[in-house]
Amino acid sequence: MIVEENKSNFLEIWHGTTTLAFIVRSGIIISVDSRASMGKYIGSGNVKKVIPINEYLLGTMAGGAADCFFWERNLGMMCNLYELQNNHRISTAGASKIFANIIYKYKNSGLSIGAMIIGWDQTGPGLFYVDSNATRIKTKMISVGSGSTFAYGILDANYDPKLSIIKSLELGKMAIFQAAFKDAYSGGKINSFVMRKEGWIKVSSEDIGIEVFDKYK
Repeated sequence: MIVEENKSNFLEIWHGTTTLAFIVRSGIIISVDSRASMGKYIGSGNVKKVIPINEYLLGTMAGGAADCFFWERNLGMMCNLYELQNNHRISTAGASKIFANIIYKYKNSGLSIGAMIIGWDQTGPGLFYVDSNATRIKTKMISVGSGSTFAYGILDANYDPKLSIIKSLELGKMAIFQAAFKDAYSGGKINSFVMRKEGWIKVSSEDIGIEVFDKYK
């Protein structure tokens, strides 16, 4: 006797976030929110969604936090190994290709990853999108997560590769704020980073409800 599985017995969990990055004349701007959600339940408001790979590479997480964190930390280990073996650090394109190849091995196994690999190497700034289908795309501007459609509304209207770092940081913050304001799964804090030739730095961490609301409402 064959018993048909009742799919309604399985717990469906919706993940939400908003992450974005774009290249301007002086570097790469990275802005993310900090809310971790499981459907209607807010698990945490202080998740670090930007994951350092090395001094010149960053990864972002969207989707399953555990999947992104584990495999991006694993990528960091492989990038360090590459540098030891070759006496020079890996390129952004090379790091993103290794990441995509790793994920391809586990394609259709239930991973939930929508990541950006961001870096600066001998060729200049690099920004790649990699997801759990092993899709790998090079781009100059991208937003990932449930709030990305709202963030794109701000970015598409205001993005200019000639923007200064100060104006670019404000644009990133405004896009994350609007996404958090309209998307229930995004929120918490706006964490902003800049990637430059000298490496990456964390610029600010601002609470959306307290520090940012009066500025962008």
